[in-house]
Amino acid sequence: MGLAIASRVILIPLAVLAAALLGGWLDGIAGAAIGASILLALALVRDSLALSRLLRWLKAPDVARVPEGTGAWAEVFYRASRQLRLWNGKLGYEEAKLRRFIEALQVSPNGVILLDEHNQIDWFNATAGQHFGLDAQRDVRQHAVHLIRNPEFVAYLQAQRFHEPLHMHRTGVQGALTLSVQVFPYGDMQKLLLSQDITQFERTEAMRRDFVANVSHEIKTPLTVLGGFIETLRDMPLDEAQRARVLDLMQSQSDRMRHLVEDLLALARLEGDPFPPAEQTIDMPGLLAQLKAEATALSGGKHRIELVAAGDLSVRGSQQELHSALSNLVSNAVRYTPEGGSIRLEWGLRSDDGAVPQAEFSVTDTGIGIAPEHIPRLTERFYRVDRGRSRSSGGTGLGLAIVKHVLLRHQAELLVHSVPGKGSRFVVRFPAARLVVPEAANLLPAESHAA
Repeated sequence: MGLAIASRVILIPLAVLAAALLGGWLDGIAGAAIGASILLALALVRDSLALSRLLRWLKAPDVARVPEGTGAWAEVFYRASRQLRLWNGKLGYEEAKLRRFIEALQVSPNGVILLDEHNQIDWFNATAGQHFGLDAQRDVRQHAVHLIRNPEFVAYLQAQRFHEPLHMHRTGVQGALTLSVQVFPYGDMQKLLLSQDITQFERTEAMRRDFVANVSHEIKTPLTVLGGFIETLRDMPLDEAQRARVLDLMQSQSDRMRHLVEDLLALARLEGDPFPPAEQTIDMPGLLAQLKAEATALSGGKHRIELVAAGDLSVRGSQQELHSALSNLVSNAVRYTPEGGSIRLEWGLRSDDGAVPQAEFSVTDTGIGIAPEHIPRLTERFYRVDRGRSRSSGGTGLGLAIVKHVLLRHQAELLVHSVPGKGSRFVVRFPAARLVVPEAANLLPAESHAA
């Protein structure tokens, strides 16, 4: 192309020169012919140099270093540099779009892998690297089945039945994972592989199944007992004492089922309520006195119950919700502490090593204690350390789950300290933002009542 242009630029002046010489010879005007020849020769040199500069510039075009020219060549150079600027602008815009697209893929929570027609990896994002243990410097252009060594995945890729995702288990950077993998063919036999971490979804689904099974079992048991007692009352002659005993047992099972339904409704309300708890100042002296009275009634004089409280300290929140949560902690302490044991309720302000003060409620008992491996799961619904003992004590298995959700709604935390055979201490800490503290508030509990 460049040689063709150069030839045309050179041939045109030569033709003009030849015509001028011929005309001058024919007309006998040699001086005019010589002058025209010189002018044409200069024009030829000028055009040749300009063309040479243009060709060199086109090999590595640079808008900042456009060749200079005169006449028509100035227009040529201007138009060439203008077109180059337009091309550079379009190229920069497309490169920026591609860069933003790649950045979006990199932060995607789903893994993305591009495979060529031979199932070799063209590109993958960081999430896919975490899912499959891939390295961007090492694994690009490698065959996918050589790196993702899972028999189910290999069979899925070979069968090419991509209308449904594949669920596969593997060990990733963060431990055991359950991945949902699906391939989408596109282009010229290329493939887009998407992966999604569904580990938490699988766990949640397992918890849901366990929850349904537990609820069914918990309700079925008292219903079975009630049905048996009803048949007994209807079919067997009973004296007054036997009838009273059967009715008491029926009442007990009925109460158990009622408590279970109430706790289920309370838990559903807490989990489904998107609004924060009411911002009212809690009547802590009244709430603490009520908790102690409930513990005393439940104990029936079998335990020593003590309340130590700072009466001038309170928090903001929902009195009904906090009563439900703290009452669960207190009733658990009574149920799991053998006769003759002691239960201590404490309420006060805590500030350790210059930290921001926090309000703290604690229940300490001398009960059976909890083994360390059970403590992280205590707030799971229906989780019981000892199923038989829990049912006999009247618990529904939902109390600590309710405690967890109430405290989350109040930005509070639950801490558990326990030694098997020696007792447990459940601590509730409220953030400073919820405190209502008079200027002369006591840092340590100041009031004690024992029963």
